[in-house]
Amino acid sequence: MTQPTERNRLDDEASPYLRQHADNPVHWQPWGDEAFERAREHDVPVFVSIGYSSCHWCHVMAEESFEDEGVADVLNESFVPIKVDREERPDVDSTFMTVSQLVTGGGGWPLSAWCTPEGKPFYVGTYFPPEPRRNQPGFRDLCERIADSWADPEQREEMERRAEQWTTSARDELESVPDAGAAGDTEAPGADLLDEAAAAAVRGYDDEYGGFGSGGAKFPMPGRIDLLMRASSRSGRDAALAAATGTLDGMARGGMYDQIGGGFHRYATDRRWTVPHFEKMLYDNAELPLVYLDGYRLTGDPAYARVASETLGFLDRELRHEAGGFFSTLDARSAPPESRRGDASGNGSGHADVEGAFYVWTPGEVDAVLDEPAASLAKERYGIESGGNFERGTTVPTIAASVAALAEDRDLSVEEVRERLTEARVALFEARESRPRPARDEKVLAAWNGRAVSAFASAAGVLGEEYAAIAREALDFCRDRLYDAETGALARRWLDGDVRGPGYLDDHAFLARGALDVYAATGDPEPLGFALELAETIVAEFHDADDGTIYFTRDPEAGEGDGTAGDGDGPPAGDGALFARPQEFTDRSTPSSLGVAAETLALLDGFRTDREFAAVAEAVVTTHADRIRASPLEHVSLVRAAERVETGGVEATVAADAVPDAWRETLGERYLPGALVAPRPPTEAGLDEWLDRLDMDEAPPIWAGRDAVDGEPTAYVCEGRTCSPPEADLDAALAWLAERR
Repeated sequence: MTQPTERNRLDDEASPYLRQHADNPVHWQPWGDEAFERAREHDVPVFVSIGYSSCHWCHVMAEESFEDEGVADVLNESFVPIKVDREERPDVDSTFMTVSQLVTGGGGWPLSAWCTPEGKPFYVGTYFPPEPRRNQPGFRDLCERIADSWADPEQREEMERRAEQWTTSARDELESVPDAGAAGDTEAPGADLLDEAAAAAVRGYDDEYGGFGSGGAKFPMPGRIDLLMRASSRSGRDAALAAATGTLDGMARGGMYDQIGGGFHRYATDRRWTVPHFEKMLYDNAELPLVYLDGYRLTGDPAYARVASETLGFLDRELRHEAGGFFSTLDARSAPPESRRGDASGNGSGHADVEGAFYVWTPGEVDAVLDEPAASLAKERYGIESGGNFERGTTVPTIAASVAALAEDRDLSVEEVRERLTEARVALFEARESRPRPARDEKVLAAWNGRAVSAFASAAGVLGEEYAAIAREALDFCRDRLYDAETGALARRWLDGDVRGPGYLDDHAFLARGALDVYAATGDPEPLGFALELAETIVAEFHDADDGTIYFTRDPEAGEGDGTAGDGDGPPAGDGALFARPQEFTDRSTPSSLGVAAETLALLDGFRTDREFAAVAEAVVTTHADRIRASPLEHVSLVRAAERVETGGVEATVAADAVPDAWRETLGERYLPGALVAPRPPTEAGLDEWLDRLDMDEAPPIWAGRDAVDGEPTAYVCEGRTCSPPEADLDAALAWLAERR
C-alpha cells in the first residue's frame, strides 16, 4: 500500500512557519483541497497541526515529535498530515479552536486535531509530549491508537458520529444568529452595557499585582483596560480607574515588558507579570500603546506616554520593513550569548536556541558592560541577582526598586539616579544588540498592520507628527502591495513579494479603521477614501442581510477563488473542508473583527448620505444583543460598537486649510474615547474639490454646512447627535462638550 502522501510539500510555501517544518520527515501538506482528496482516496484520517512561527510549544513539539523518524513513519503511513499557519488561515484556526474549547474547555497552540477525510475533527488537543506525562498520552502512542481505531469498522463509526456531533456544536456556535422572528423582537443593547462590563472587570481584578485573575498566567487585555477607563471617565468610578491604572502599572513593571529595549512579550506565565513567554507580536505592541496613551490622557502620568513611545519605538526599530509595513513577530528563542554557552564540563545550554536567551541577564553579564557604581545601580533597579528569576540562573529584568528608593539609599537626587539609569540602560541595550537575535517572521498581514497604523496615528497628537507619518507609510505599504484598486480585492499577506489572499473580515475592518485614523491625524482625504472602499467591501461581501450579521469569511457563493495572489473573488483554497462559516464575537489576542467592523461602519456613516453603514452596524448589535448582554466583558468590541450605535459618540469637525498645531495637540492630549476628528476644507469650494476626489455627489452630514467662519479655523463638536455652535476657539467647543456631561 502506498503512503497517502509521498513527500513533504512545505518547501513550496512562503509562510515562515510552514517552512520551519519543510525539513521534517513528516510528509506535511499545506491546507487545501488536494490534501483532503488524498485522505479520501486512501481512506485515512487527516492530522491537522496549527501553529505560528514564534510559538514556543510549537517548536518544542516539533523537536520532540515531528523531527522523529518513528513518529513520522506513523503519521505518513496512517494519516494525511497538514500544517497550518494560523496567522495566514485564521478561519481554519477559528473553527478548530472552537471545537477544542467546546470539547476540552481550553485551547492554545500548537493545536492538534485528528479529522475525518471530510475535515471533521473527532479528537483534539494542544501540545502532546513524546511519552505519556501528567495524564497526557504520548504523541506516537496516541497516533497509533487512533490509526488502529480508524481501521476497526465499529470504532470508526463511533469516531465519525463524534465528529458529526462536535462539528454541529461548533457550527451552532460559530454561525449563531437568532431566527428572524426572535431578532425582530430584540432591542439593540445600549451604552449601559459599558458600565456592566467594567463592573465585571473590577470584580475579576487582581488588586495586588494588577491584571485579571489571581492564579496562573496573565494575558494583556487592552480591551478591558479601555472599558475601565471609559467607565471611570463617564461615572467617576474610582474602582474602575484603579483597576485600569493598576493593570497598566503591573504590566509596565514586570518582565512581560522589555525593560531594556521596550515593547511587550506575549503574556506572563505568573501572577506577578515576572516571567513571560518571550515572543513579541505585532498585534500586542499595537494594541497596548493605545491604552497606555489613553492612560496618559486620562491621568496625566507621563510614565504611560513613555511606555507607549518605547513600544512604538520597538515596532519602528525591529518590526518595520524599510518601505513602511510591519512584520508579524519575533521568536521567543535564540542562541544564547557566548557567556552562557557552557563550560569545559559540558554544563550550560550549548548553542541550541533557548527561550528568552536574547532578553535575560546574569549579574556577571551586567558587570561586563557597566562599571561601578552603575552596575550595582542597574542590577538593583532591574532585580538582576545570583540565582535569577528564570532558567539557568538568569534574570528577566523587572522594575525591582523605585528611583526614589535608589536615590535615598545612595544619598543622591532623584534626577541623578534617573540620569545614571538612563545611561546604564542605553549601554545594556547596545551590548544586547550584539547577541544572536531571535528569528523574525516577515509576513506583512493586513489586519495586524491596520492595528499598528491606528496606534501610530493615535500617538501623533501626544508624541509628535512623525508618528502620523509612520502610520501613513504603513498604510500606503498595505494599499500598494495588498490592495487591487480596480477590483477592490484586499489580500491578507505580503511576504517578500509573495501575496496570499483573499483577505478576511479582520483585514478589511482593522485596515479600514487604521485608514480612518490616518485621515483624522493628517487631514488628508485619500486615506478616508480607502477606508470607505474597504467598508463597502465589508457590506458587499461579508455582511449577510438575512442573518443580520457580518461573517469572518466572504460569502462562499461569491466565487471560487483559489487563494493565490491576485485572487479576491472567492474563498481561499480548502474552504470546502471547513465545516462552518465563522463569526468572531469575542475579543481574544486581537479585538473581535465583528465588533471593530460594526464600530467602524458606524464611524464612517457620517461620511455617507444613504445611512447604509449605520443600518448594518445597528443590525449587527441588535442581532447579537442577547449574546452581548449575557456576557458584555467577553464582547468588549461589540459593547463599544453598541455604544456608538446608540449614542452617536463624539465628533469634532474642523474646517480649516490645516488643523492648527495647537488644536491637534489639544485633541491629542484630551481624553475623548472613541472620538472622531473629521477635518474638512474651510470653504464649500474647497470641499467640492474633496468630493470630486472621493467620487461623492454631495457633502456628507459630517461636513455639510460646516464652513470656516470669517476665514478662521472653526470647530464643530458634536455628541449624541447634538452639536456645539461653530467655534473659532477649540477650547470653547470642548467646554460645551464638558458641560453636557
